[in-house]
This record gives sequence, C-alpha cells and structure tokens, in this order.
Amino acid sequence: MTRMTTTTATVTRTTATRTMTDAGPVRPKGAGDAVRALTRAGGVVGALGLGTLVYSNRVELNRFTLRQVRITVPHLPAELRVLHISDIHYVRGQHRKLRWLQQLAELQPDLVINTGDNLSDARAVPEVLEALGPLLRFPGCFVPGSNDYYAPRFKNPLMYLKGPSTLHPSAESLPTEELFGGFEAAGWANLSNAHSATRLNGLKVEFSGVDDPHLDLDEFSGWPSTDAQPEPPADLKIGVAHAPVVRVLETFADSGADAVFAGHTHGGQVCLPAFDGSGGRALVTNCDLPAKYAKGLHTRRRADGGSTGVHVSAGIGTSAKAPVRLFCPPEASLVTISPTSE
Repeated sequence: MTRMTTTTATVTRTTATRTMTDAGPVRPKGAGDAVRALTRAGGVVGALGLGTLVYSNRVELNRFTLRQVRITVPHLPAELRVLHISDIHYVRGQHRKLRWLQQLAELQPDLVINTGDNLSDARAVPEVLEALGPLLRFPGCFVPGSNDYYAPRFKNPLMYLKGPSTLHPSAESLPTEELFGGFEAAGWANLSNAHSATRLNGLKVEFSGVDDPHLDLDEFSGWPSTDAQPEPPADLKIGVAHAPVVRVLETFADSGADAVFAGHTHGGQVCLPAFDGSGGRALVTNCDLPAKYAKGLHTRRRADGGSTGVHVSAGIGTSAKAPVRLFCPPEASLVTISPTSE
C-alpha cells in the first residue's frame, strides 16, 4: 500500500473548519465529544440488542402462559371447556416445558384439541408422549402440522416478511406414525381430512378436520351429519386445522362450524410491543391470515348469517432453528364454549 504524507505547508482559510499540518487533520473543537457520544450510543444499542436476544431466548421462551377465552354459541344446551394446545415443537431435554404440559391436566378440560407441530427433534417422541400423558386421559383430537412430518431447517427470519415459508426439498422426515400412534392408542381422534362425532358433557359434538393447509394437504371431508346415514342434529360443530389459511377458515365457517381451532402462526413469535393489554403486535403469520388475527379469538361471518369463532393459538414452542420469542410468550388456551346470554 502507498502511504501518503503531507509536507510542512500549512493551509489556512478565514472560514476554515480544520487545519492540515504535519500531524494530519486536527478535529474542530467539539468533534471529539461527538465521536465519543456516537461510540457510547453504539455501545448502548449493541447492549440493548444483546440483552433483547438473551431475554427472548432465556426468559420469554420459557414464560409459559394460560390464555382464557370464551366463545358463545346460540342455543347451546351446556358449556364445553376445551384445552387448546399447539406448536409444541419439542426437543429432547426440554424438561420445564414437559412439566408445564403435564400440569395442564389440573384444568380438567372436557376436551383437548391439539393443532399440530409437536416435534422439532426426530428422537423426541417418547418425551412428547410423556409430556402429554396426563392430557391423553381426557377426550381429544388432533391434526398434523408440517413439523409432525418434517424436521425444521434454518431460515433467515427476515424471509418471513416476504411471505409464507415453503418445504425444503431435502427436509428430514420425522417419526409421524410413532407419534400419532401414541395419540390414537390413548383414544384421541385423528382428524386429518376426516370427521367424527362424540358426546361430551351431554352435548353431541361433531368435528371436521384437515391435514396441514400449509403443505396444501387439506381436503374438507364434511361433517358426520352430512353423511348418507341420517344423524340427529349436532349441538356443536368444531373445525380443526393446523394453519389458519383463509380458504380453510371460510370453508369451515360456510359449512356451519360454530368454532374453529388452529395454530401455526406462533402469534407472530417476534412482535412489536403493544400497550393495550393484548400482548405484542404481530408482523407476520406465515400464511395469508392478516397479522391482527395472529393469536387469540376473532369472528367470521357465515353464509347463513351466523358467526364462527376462530381461535388461533400462539403456540407453546418454536422451531429448534429459531428459539426466540419477543412480546409473545408461549401459551396454551382454555376455551369455554358457552350459550349466548339472553
């Protein structure tokens, strides 16, 4: 490298802001203070960024929360208490998550609905079944998510701002049959492109579910009461899906669903702060659902003029490749479906 030096000449201007000398540029009065201030500001920003990362990974990721929600249905003869769990994304050794999941059984729900993405680790099935063991004693149903079929891969988080994620062609397969076999052995209904009916708390409840819409595997199969065999009318119709893709929500609503349960969005996972008591404000949902519906309850109008309550869970875990949450703690939801007040 050629080094440039100055001669002993001195250049002075009447309006000069600096003077060149043999020693090089001399900063004007106050320039050093400005540099030091910028350096301190950069250090503060860096410390805040590091602190936020540590908090989102070490604190909020394990700040398990129970959301309580009420959906009202006209003329419903009795209440139904539903525990909604989703997006567990279990990795071996997550013992705090395991214990919290087991403690949810103390809520004594009438029904457990699991909306998929249970795994982030191909060898975690035994621990998932242990974590859910106490809940498997209750009536339940489930649908698959993509991370029940395929292991997650790293993706630049900024890419989610451009649109929903896609399946990598070399994604590792997960032991789906082992996991779902454990659920079904305990009596949970597999609603993957299927429907079923049961009696719960004195109510005839019909279910219709779909395989993961995020992978375009969904096929709506209708309701038990639309089969060829005549069926008594249902007291309650519940739709179940992993990803709350709008066309799926509309299909459930227009076919008469009273309530729909979904997950997938992680509530936005990394959110902006909100100061209205609603938690963080989501930027993305990883599907075509508007971000304002990324978690919690919203209502969709049905073709018959009625309404369908849609509950989207913010989920219990995150992908093993992106273990952070910000202004969006992990959650399960106790959803009480009750008669409309007269």
